[in-house]
Amino acid sequence: MMETKPIGLYVHIPFCKKKCNYCDFCSVACGSDKITRYTDNLIREIESYKRNPKIKIDTVFFGGGTPSVIDVGSFLKIASAVYDSFDVAADTEFSVEVNPATLTDEKLSAFNAVGVNRISIGLQSIHENEMKILGRIHTYDDFLKTYHMVRAAGIKNINVDLMYGIPEQSVSSFKKTLDAVIALSPEHVSAYGLIVEEGTPFFTNRDKLNLPDEDTEYSMYLDADRKLFDAGYAHYEISNYAQPGYVCRHNLKYWRDEEYIGVGLAAHSYYLGKRFYNTASFDEYFEDFGAKYRKEENANVGLDKFEYAMLGLRLSEGISLAEYKKLFDESFADGNEEKLDAYIKAGFMQIKDGRLSFTAKGFYISNAIMAELL
Repeated sequence: MMETKPIGLYVHIPFCKKKCNYCDFCSVACGSDKITRYTDNLIREIESYKRNPKIKIDTVFFGGGTPSVIDVGSFLKIASAVYDSFDVAADTEFSVEVNPATLTDEKLSAFNAVGVNRISIGLQSIHENEMKILGRIHTYDDFLKTYHMVRAAGIKNINVDLMYGIPEQSVSSFKKTLDAVIALSPEHVSAYGLIVEEGTPFFTNRDKLNLPDEDTEYSMYLDADRKLFDAGYAHYEISNYAQPGYVCRHNLKYWRDEEYIGVGLAAHSYYLGKRFYNTASFDEYFEDFGAKYRKEENANVGLDKFEYAMLGLRLSEGISLAEYKKLFDESFADGNEEKLDAYIKAGFMQIKDGRLSFTAKGFYISNAIMAELL
């Protein structure tokens, strides 16, 4: 009997001390009563996956929101439910997202106690004016204290989140942020271009934002790509860079179209060949911990082709053209041969060893290119 491939587990913690001005994630700022009630329902959802034999997982990712804002007791209860309900592999990558000024020695001790071995810290910028515009509640000094606290706790896999395209940000200020982070030598860096999403304070006030122009933002992207490459980081996904051996194994499951289970408010899953997601309503989630208000995504051949290409082309490894033809009984370029050839000649895409991928230059405009090709 073939052994089942381990899957990933995503645990959504939707609480923050304060919601940032650019954030459109499913997150809220609220107090301990709601956290307690949410924890109870989240545990019920986790326990609903108990199987005999148990589902094997080899990545766990606590995301949010800000998982580090919940109390130690709630975190330990949730982690305990994970270990009780799933078969957790010995080499599991266990990630937790934290924000500076929300982490304590007590919380770090709890993380160590349950096997957390990867911490992702949301910095975004080292400049106070840029962080204030974003609505971040921490200072650069808070970040440094948090970073060194995590290192002192023995965590050997740290990610730092950065953002470019911030209002009032310049090429020079972003370079200073990059240099400061590279000097710390985290194992992983995520650098995201700001997107002004509908429903956020930034969107409401978008006409008043002093945003960098496209050329300036592109220069920031290129600086991140060059500086991180020179410092030994591989640009393995559109927004992600890693030192050798430190790519995010959990996120790779999404991009490689592998299965995962998501639990918590608005969490998405791809399990047993089906894609589904939980309600984003606290009231509905509290009523039925997600099962009653879980929705299944439409699944058809067109959507599968689209997702396969969209996800795979986010990675520097790209997609296998032979595998694409085998899966969908057609060539990727069918009907788009001229467009694809033009993007390759322009240096935005490449075909190497039978795999189609974006170049570093192409990553920056990948959404526009994929809209043309797909």
